[in-house]
Amino acid sequence: MNKAVKLIIQGRVQGVGYRRWFEQQAIELELKGYVKNLPTGEVEAVVVGDELIIQELLQRSWIGPSRAEVSQIIQTPVQLELNIQDFNILC
Repeated sequence: MNKAVKLIIQGRVQGVGYRRWFEQQAIELELKGYVKNLPTGEVEAVVVGDELIIQELLQRSWIGPSRAEVSQIIQTPVQLELNIQDFNILC
């Protein structure tokens, strides 16, 4: 069953290739949604897909690309949006 989750990823996650890395992981896992930088220095992602696959992405998100240092990930359920067709990096 599909679900949608918003993640706020905190730590050193901007300027280290985190969004591109996250996009690659999400596409590999066949998830839909987006990832973007926030003005607060955090990264926001919304992912849609199977709950177990989302949990796999969440585990990977703690590691991130080599220069990233993730200190916290806040996970919030969100309404499933039917118009999400693929995974994108937003500006």
